[in-house]
Amino acid sequence: MNYNWVGATVLILIVIISGGDARRGRGKGRTKSRVQIGMPINGKYRDPESDQYYNNNDGAKIIVASHFDFEFVLGHKIVFLCTAKGKPRPQITWYKDGVELYAHAFLHVHEWELGKDRMKSKLEIDPATQMDAGVYECFADNKFSIDRRTFKTDFSIAFD
Repeated sequence: MNYNWVGATVLILIVIISGGDARRGRGKGRTKSRVQIGMPINGKYRDPESDQYYNNNDGAKIIVASHFDFEFVLGHKIVFLCTAKGKPRPQITWYKDGVELYAHAFLHVHEWELGKDRMKSKLEIDPATQMDAGVYECFADNKFSIDRRTFKTDFSIAFD
């Protein structure tokens, strides 16, 4: 077996998976894609049941959300906002790296009912640490549908 060929193949796969970015470690780079994952590009689903479920007029829809890519300074506050509408009023749930978040000493979730059909939620982390870097998701759901927004975070170090 030619190990040089195997090593070159693995290196090429790593570059392809990382999007061609050969930098190591955490940098100040921004992702180029701003597309939300989950919805078909043309806005329609293959089967009518899925289309009816996700495009229901009373279904949960996120109408205001924080920026997709966020760089925070260690020791400072991180704030994410998510506002959703639907009938009945949607519930909002926060996730980090695929795991549901629960309030603790440095993480707080505040919610406001806005009228009969809207919910506003704010996630605050103060002070932020290296462990707070990751992918956060805001899920809004009611009996008709779900909607989600994803927020990618990374940290920087401020030198005063």
